[in-house]
Amino acid sequence: MARCPVAVAVTLAIQAAAALLWAGAAAARIDALEARVAEQAQVNERLARLEEQAKAARASLARIEARLG
Repeated sequence: MARCPVAVAVTLAIQAAAALLWAGAAAARIDALEARVAEQAQVNERLARLEEQAKAARASLARIEARLG
């Protein structure tokens, strides 16, 4: 059985800990981005409704102007 120097074992343990910390931070960033995307979906839906309302208002205005003109 080969002996593993203590320095190698410590180095591997530190690298494993760093990898776990990085993975945790990445997961937190992904969660934050998913929350922002969910918020933006609601905003996009509201914006689409407002655009349709603006189109209807322009059409009404065009009809009113046509009757007056």
